[in-house]
Amino acid sequence: MRKISFAEFGGPEVLQLVEAEKPHAGPGRIRIAVRAAGVNPVDWRIREGQVLGAHPVELPAGVGLDAAGVVDQVGEGVEGVEVGDRVFGEGTDTYAEFAVLSAWARMPGALAFEEAAGYPSVVETALRILREVGARPGQTLLVSGASGGVGSAVLQIARARGITVIGTAGAANQDYLRSLGALATTYHEGWVERVRSLGRVDAALDLAGSGVIRELVELTGDPRKVVSIADLDAPRLGVRFSGVAGSVPDALAEAVDLITRGELHIPVEKSYALTEAAAAHTDSRAGHSRGRRVLVV
Repeated sequence: MRKISFAEFGGPEVLQLVEAEKPHAGPGRIRIAVRAAGVNPVDWRIREGQVLGAHPVELPAGVGLDAAGVVDQVGEGVEGVEVGDRVFGEGTDTYAEFAVLSAWARMPGALAFEEAAGYPSVVETALRILREVGARPGQTLLVSGASGGVGSAVLQIARARGITVIGTAGAANQDYLRSLGALATTYHEGWVERVRSLGRVDAALDLAGSGVIRELVELTGDPRKVVSIADLDAPRLGVRFSGVAGSVPDALAEAVDLITRGELHIPVEKSYALTEAAAAHTDSRAGHSRGRRVLVV
C-alpha cells in the first residue's frame, strides 16, 4: 500500500510517499480502507518535532490521526462493527491507503467520507476545551481564531448549549462566523475594544496561537478562565494549555448525535490528493482556514 512517511523532522518537504506493508488490526482495533484523512495542526507539529512529549515518534514515522473509510479487518475482541461498515475515527498513520483505528463510530447515513474525516479530533478537542474552560449557559465565550475546524465545532456546540460566542477571524470569514451563530469581529488592531463593545467576556479560548494570551486574560479577568490549544507558552501566564485527548469514543458518539440532529456541520474548505500532503501541511500551517482540510485517498 501507499502511505505518507517522514524520516527526519523538518518542513513539509520531508514528507514522502512510500510503499509499505498493510498494518494489521490487533486486539480492540479495526483496520479500514481509508477513503479520506483529516489534516490537523498536530500533524505538522509532530512532523516538525514540536510535541514529542504528548506524541512520541520513532523515525521513520507515518502521519495522521483522523480518517474515514470502510472496515477491512476486525481485531480480536471487537464487537458491534463488521467488515464493510462505513466508519470514521482516530488511529495512527492515517495518511495511507489502509490504517488501524483505535476509536471509531459508524458514519451518519448522509455524511460523505470526505466530510467525516474532518470530525474526530476536531470534535474531541472542541468538547474537551469547552469542558475545561467552564463556560455555562447564559455566559459569553470568546474564541480567538474561530473559523477553523475546532472553532467551527466550538461555535456550534456552544450555541446548542445556550452559550453566547464572540469569534475573531480574518475579514473574509466574518460572514462565516455569523452563519454559525457567533458575534464576529476581526483580530486586527483594536480588536480588544471591539470585543468589549460586543459584551462582557466570561471565558476565552485561544485556537490560533497568535500571541493574544495576555489580552484574553485581560478580557476575562482571570487566567483560569482561558484555555489554549495553540500557544505552548500559555502556562507561563497561568493559562492552561490543553493537549491531552479525552475519551475519543464518547466524543464520536456525541458527534454522531449532533450531526444527526442537524446541530453540527463542519465544511471541507479544501481537499488534497495523498500525493499533495506537503501542500496540505503548508496551507494548514498558514491558518486562515474556514472549516477543514482533508486528504482524499
